Amino acid sequence: MAKLSAGILLYRFAGTDVEVLIAHPGGPFWARKDAGAWSVPKGEYIEGENPWLAAQREFTEELGSPPPTGRRIDLTPVRQAGGKVVTAFAVHGDFDASAAVSNTFTVELPKGSGRFVEFPEIDRVAWVSVAAAREKLLAGQRPLLDQLMAAPELAGYGEGAASDG
Repeated sequence: MAKLSAGILLYRFAGTDVEVLIAHPGGPFWARKDAGAWSVPKGEYIEGENPWLAAQREFTEELGSPPPTGRRIDLTPVRQAGGKVVTAFAVHGDFDASAAVSNTFTVELPKGSGRFVEFPEIDRVAWVSVAAAREKLLAGQRPLLDQLMAAPELAGYGEGAASDG
């Protein structure tokens, strides 16, 4: 059975452009990766759990505060290369990316050494234009941007590079 993940693709308007809030994973594997490494703030949930409630919980855990309560757009789930199914909800709102505080995870480094190191799940959060997000997001999550931009609520807005982080 595929792993399930739920998240919130927060968006805001910047002039005639749309910006989205994306997160860079923490830890040594992702430390030097940028293009194709970022993600919608999300996390796993179990079969039968309400994905909207899971997305809100994961946003809070990964960014340190509850998501804004703006209008929600239900996006069609996408399947990432590893098989994980991501259910995302676009929410219009604002968030102070500099105030994000992530939960942490522990890794044995080097493996087999008995030495454990703690890392934040998310080491950076940034508002970027949809055009920039197309470069930064994991490939399997990029279709979420297409769905967002096709939503009637965003009619008339473009994908310019108003911000690149």
